Amino acid sequence: MRTTDDGTESGARSRAAAGESTELHFLTPGGDTYRTTARLHADLRIPRREPLTARMVTLGDGRRLLQYRLPLSAQGDNAAYGALERQVGAGVALERRYGSEGFGEVFTRLAGFDLDAAEPHVLYRAPDGEPVAGRQGTLTVAEQQQLLAQLVLAVRLLEGAGLVHREITPETVRWDGSHVRLAEPYAAQRIGEPREPFGEAPWAAPEQRDGTGTADTRDDLWAVGRLVYFLLSGRPGPAGAAPRDLREFRRLAAPADSGLFDPRAADRPAPSELMRLLQVPDPLAAPAPADPLDAGRAEFDAQRAKKREALGTGEPPQEECYEYPVPRRSWRFWLPRGSRAAVPGPADPPPPPPPVPPPAVERPALCPYCLLPVAYDENRLFTLDAKRVFRPLDLSRELRPMHRQDALRQAYQSCPHAPAEAPHHLPVPFLTNGEPLTVALVGSSRAGKTHLLAAMLGEIEKGGLEPYGLKCLPLNPDTHREFIREWVQRLHRGKMLESTGQTSFAHFADGLLVTGGGVTRPVLFFDLAGEDLAQNGEVTSFLMGVGAFIFVLDPLRALRLPALDPARAAAGVQWRELGDEAFTTVLNRVPRTGPRIEAPAAVAVNKSDLVRFDPAVDRWLSRGTAADLDEEALLAESRDAYAFVAHHGSASWLKPFDDCVRCTLHFVAATGAQVRGDVYPHGIRPRRVLTPLLSVFAMSGLLPGARWREVGT
Repeated sequence: MRTTDDGTESGARSRAAAGESTELHFLTPGGDTYRTTARLHADLRIPRREPLTARMVTLGDGRRLLQYRLPLSAQGDNAAYGALERQVGAGVALERRYGSEGFGEVFTRLAGFDLDAAEPHVLYRAPDGEPVAGRQGTLTVAEQQQLLAQLVLAVRLLEGAGLVHREITPETVRWDGSHVRLAEPYAAQRIGEPREPFGEAPWAAPEQRDGTGTADTRDDLWAVGRLVYFLLSGRPGPAGAAPRDLREFRRLAAPADSGLFDPRAADRPAPSELMRLLQVPDPLAAPAPADPLDAGRAEFDAQRAKKREALGTGEPPQEECYEYPVPRRSWRFWLPRGSRAAVPGPADPPPPPPPVPPPAVERPALCPYCLLPVAYDENRLFTLDAKRVFRPLDLSRELRPMHRQDALRQAYQSCPHAPAEAPHHLPVPFLTNGEPLTVALVGSSRAGKTHLLAAMLGEIEKGGLEPYGLKCLPLNPDTHREFIREWVQRLHRGKMLESTGQTSFAHFADGLLVTGGGVTRPVLFFDLAGEDLAQNGEVTSFLMGVGAFIFVLDPLRALRLPALDPARAAAGVQWRELGDEAFTTVLNRVPRTGPRIEAPAAVAVNKSDLVRFDPAVDRWLSRGTAADLDEEALLAESRDAYAFVAHHGSASWLKPFDDCVRCTLHFVAATGAQVRGDVYPHGIRPRRVLTPLLSVFAMSGLLPGARWREVGT
C-alpha cells in the first residue's frame, strides 16, 4: 500500500470497507515490488498485539494472506512501529535463509510488507492447523515425538538466523497432525541483545520475564520443554523450576537429564546438543553456503594489512608497543622483546626503563578558515546583537568573575589574519580550551549530510555520548540554540530539511566543547553544499586544515541494487560507477603524509534503512549504538560495510578507505524513514548516527583508553 508524494493513498485504501476489492502493493522478502488486486476482509481480534490490527486478505490469484497493520490512529506510536519493523526484519531473515527449504515450513511464512504505506503492514501466509492448547493429553506417542523434534528443529533454525522467538506457547504453536507451525516472530530479539522483559509464566523463561542478561536461543528451549510437559501432563507446571513429576513421562526423561528444564539458560543444552540426544538430523550441521560478501571482506583485510605494514602499526609477536596518545595522532615506541628477558637470570642486568613520553607541546589554535595560528586576545572581542551584527565587546571594566565568564562563553574574537574587507570571527571558547578538532561532512548534494549532522546533534542533545565518558556543552550557546531550533527540532517534527545552499565562505554549522578524561576540546562541524565540495574553489580552502572527515555515502548513487530503483526514480538520481565527485575532489585537495591522508576519516553509508533487511546491514542497523562499542566491533562493522559496498557498487566509492591512514565504515540512517513530499509521515528513527562520530573521536584522541587504541588502523 504505497502513498504518493502528497501523503494520500495510492492503490489499496487502508481504510477500505470489509469485502471491498482494491489494489495492493507490497515488497516481497526478496525486495521485489508486487502489485495485485485484493479483497479485504473484516478485522480480527488479536489479544496482546495492540495497537496492531489484523485481517485476512484474498489476492487476485486466490491466495489468502493474514495482514497485520498499524492503523492511522497509532501513527505516532514509535514503539509500535519499531516492533512492526523488527517483526518484518525477523521474518525476512528467516525467509531469505530457509524459504527454499522444506524444513522452513515450521515457521509461519512471510509473504510481503510495506513499512512506508499510510498504514504500515506485514503479510503472512494463512497459517495451517490449530493451536496446540486444545491438544493436551490427546497426542499419540508418534505425535509427541514429532512435535518435540520439530519444535527443537525450529529453535535450531532460529539460532542459525541469529534470532530468539520468545513467544512459544500453547496459543502460538499450531499442529496439523504432522507438522508444527510457529507463530509470526512478532516478539523476536536478536541473540546477544539485552533481554527485554516479555512473556508469561511458565512459558517464558525466568530470565526472559525479568529482562536480565542477553537474549539466548536457550530461552526458547525452556518454552519448548514447558510446552511439551503441558501437552503430556495437562498441567503448566511451576513458573521458575523443573516440574517434580518429569520422571512419570518417558518422553521427557532424556531432555530433563540434559538440563532442558533448568531455570538458568547457561545450564540448558544447545539446540544442536538436544537434537543429537533426540536423534533428530541437524540440517545446519553441513557447511553453510558461501557468503557473497566474503570476497569483499578478504579484500578489506588485505588492504588494511598493507596500510598497517606501511605505517609500522602491525603487531609482530616479538615486540611490545608503548603508546602515548596525543591529539590527532599516536606516538609509538617499539621495543624488541629480546631487550628485556621474560625471566632474567641472576647475572642479567635489570631491564631498561620504558622511554619517557615526549612532553606535550602547547600550540595556539589554528583558525579553521585562514589556517594560521590565533591566540586569545581580549582586545579583539566581539558580540552578536539581536540583528546578528558583530559589535565590539569591552570587558576591561567587568570585575565580576561569574559575569565575565558568562560573557566570554558567548563572545567572539576577530581573526587578526583576516582582511578588513572580509573579517571572520571565532568563538572565544574555541581559543581558550584544548586543541580544536574540526570535522567536515563530505558528500554530494542530497546525500543526507545535513540530516545526518542534525540527527547526530539530536542524539548528543539527548545524552548519547555520556555512556562513553564524554560531556558536551555548546561552543557558543546562541549558535547552538539556533541550530537545534532550526534544524534538529524541525527534523524531529518529521519535516524534511532544506538542502545546504552554496556559499562564498565556509561557516561552521555548530560547535561543541567535548570533555573526556579530564581534557576539554572544542569540536567544530562543517556542512557544505555538495556543489561547493565538488569544486576546488576558495570556499573549500579550509579543507586543508580539517582535523577529521565523515564521508556521507548515498546508497542510491553507490549501489546497483535493483530494489533501489523506485527510490532512485523518486529522488531523481542515478547510480554512479565512478564514485562521489565530492569525495574525489576533497581527497585530492587534502594534504598527505606520503601516499595517504593523515586526518582520520569515517565513511557513513547513509540511508541504510533503504536496504535494512539485507543480512549484512540488518546485523548492524538493528543493534543501535551500543554502549559496549569498542575497536573490535568497529572493525567488524567496517569489514561488512566495505564488503557490502564493494559487492553492490564499485571500488570508486571506497576511495576514502584507500586514501586515509585511519578510516572506518558504518551503516547509518539519519532519518530511518522515507519522505513524502516534505514530511516523514511516520516520524524519524535515527539509527547508529553517533557511531561514525565516536569512531572519529576515538581516532582523534577524544576517547582515551585501550578499547579505542587501534580504531581505524
